[in-house]
Amino acid sequence: MRYDAIIIGGGPSGAATAIALASQGRAVAIVEKSPFPRNKVCGEFISPVNLALLDRLGVGERVRDLAGPEIRRLALFAAGPGIEAPMPRGRGDAFGRALGRDVLDGLLLEAAASAGATVLQPWQASVAVRDGDDTAIGIERSGERRTLLAPVLIAAHGSWELGGLPSQPKRQHLPSDFLGFKAHFRGSALASDLMPLLAFPGGYGGMVWADQGRMSLSCCIRRDQLDAVRATHRGLPAGEAVLRHIVAACPEVAEVLRNATLDGGWQAAGPIRPGIRDCYAHDIFSVGNVAGESHPIIAEGISMALQSGWLLAAELARVADWSRAGRQLAGQRYAVAWHKQFPLRILTASMLAGLASRPLGAGLMRRFVGAFPASLFLGAQLSGKISPIPGVA
Repeated sequence: MRYDAIIIGGGPSGAATAIALASQGRAVAIVEKSPFPRNKVCGEFISPVNLALLDRLGVGERVRDLAGPEIRRLALFAAGPGIEAPMPRGRGDAFGRALGRDVLDGLLLEAAASAGATVLQPWQASVAVRDGDDTAIGIERSGERRTLLAPVLIAAHGSWELGGLPSQPKRQHLPSDFLGFKAHFRGSALASDLMPLLAFPGGYGGMVWADQGRMSLSCCIRRDQLDAVRATHRGLPAGEAVLRHIVAACPEVAEVLRNATLDGGWQAAGPIRPGIRDCYAHDIFSVGNVAGESHPIIAEGISMALQSGWLLAAELARVADWSRAGRQLAGQRYAVAWHKQFPLRILTASMLAGLASRPLGAGLMRRFVGAFPASLFLGAQLSGKISPIPGVA
């Protein structure tokens, strides 16, 4: 079958791109390998500036109905008492909220199908070969194979996805890699409007109230620190060992979770790949983590996914002819738009993550924030929480 665009990956970046392109009258196919609902290692926070974008994507009202409470305060939980600051407000006094990825991803993919996109799920994209002015995408499931054709190929499969596509590079495993963990809890004593940053030896994390009475705890920890933690807590699953490490370093976390119970199990993923990559290379457009990734310490992963898909669709709309020359022009323009929107938050996240994860970093961070609590507010601003999105009122 032939389409105008094929998107590999049905998460927030892929679904947002598909909705925007389908709304332009383009024939779009999404290839998603996992059945939904699914959960993902993710902080689950949606910055306030994205609410208007979600309205444009057709899911804003549902997100508001299902998401957790407005997050009006930030905090740092490290050694000693927590330190608080106000959360920056979005346009119209909007505040960010959190929604589980098992819910958000389903809403967006359903909206893509309603907008006219063809959703192929669960199918695995295995090969991409240029065929004249089209790319031939081989997809498969349970021994069944199909070939899809389209001039535009968009990688939205995330940075952890293994495979044979040019956008899926081979992964190196280093002691300095950060691995991600996430779990939901019920019965937490965390204040409903508070989102604390957790700083502990070898890593960082965050907590926030999401949907359905669930409190989400997500974190990243260096591989070498994880090895040491697991050696200390032999016999425990990795997620539980990491939690004990965090609780020992952050007394406020211990208090918040004193009477809480785990809702489901721990999830793990990684290594994360922070940094800026190619927005357009090998005649493939990239959105979400494939284009660039920030340390999750600033809780902007969902924002960057949604916004990058929106930016790409806007640049493709400016090019009537999706020939090779047209794609190259759109790729150049998209790269310019992307680099205006995201590098500052990636740099901010890298600096914070580097400080928080150093042996004495958590203590230094706490002393600095204790002296200047407004630095939490400034950090949230620099991370893009209220940065305008081009083309979104």
